[in-house]
Amino acid sequence: MKWEDGKRGYENYLKLEKSLSQNSIAAYINDINKLVVFLNDNYKKVSPEKVKLEHLKSFVDFLNSREVSPRTQARTISGIKSFYKYLLIEGKITSDPTALLESPKIGRKLPDILAMEEIDSLIEGIDLNKAEGQRNKAMLETLYSCGLRVSELVNLKITNLFFDQGFIKIEGKADKERLVPVSGRAIGEINRYLNGYRKTLKVSQESENVLFLNRRGKKLSRVMIFTIIKNLAEKVGIEKKISPHTFRHSFATHLINGGADLRAVQEMLGHESILTTEIYTHLDRDYLRSTIHQFHPRS
Repeated sequence: MKWEDGKRGYENYLKLEKSLSQNSIAAYINDINKLVVFLNDNYKKVSPEKVKLEHLKSFVDFLNSREVSPRTQARTISGIKSFYKYLLIEGKITSDPTALLESPKIGRKLPDILAMEEIDSLIEGIDLNKAEGQRNKAMLETLYSCGLRVSELVNLKITNLFFDQGFIKIEGKADKERLVPVSGRAIGEINRYLNGYRKTLKVSQESENVLFLNRRGKKLSRVMIFTIIKNLAEKVGIEKKISPHTFRHSFATHLINGGADLRAVQEMLGHESILTTEIYTHLDRDYLRSTIHQFHPRS
């Protein structure tokens, strides 16, 4: 079996059976490509079914030598394990060479969050005298108000805005839909954008139902959202490394710290497992320590 044939079948498997997004599929295929390049550089014609555990251990040693972080190593190994699981299911191989391959131990990283004052500072830092200023303000309010993924923001449709009911419909990962409450402030900013800047654009036919558009009347790219937020953070002097996802982390953390039910937050974020949502239940360690000292009978 040739690598290209294996990857083609694997790609279809991820798309049809796992219902993964194109971005996720591309990441998995990229993991396989890294292994293929390594094998071609260091061994003679090793096809997918000829790969042994020692080949894979050498690949991990190579990643270590390149000072690839444990988190990235773990993700790459996970992709390769998934590929060989697919080959096993399809009967392309009789034994899985990744079965005894260990991933590096990594701690669960708590996400960076922004304080409410920092979010207000970012939004207030938007120059409304610029044509796209109101669009950017509406986008940031929506990111924080609804806890959206960046892919969900750029794909948000006008026909999925149900402002009279106070909800927006999100088409999330694997085409799963969910209803998310939207704040009155976000509704106001979106309406100002719709009735102002967006009406001045010459909208392309394929983007007529897309809410947030670039100056050419087309759907914004994910990279553009990252750039807008990065430039704003520099402008207002926030030194944290932030991204669109930081707004989602902040949304979840502020809700839970305010006493919101974990299941409700899971539903709003579109998490398949509540374990993913539980990462947002982190509390300040000094606060926890002081609470124990103050209230525990044995302190």
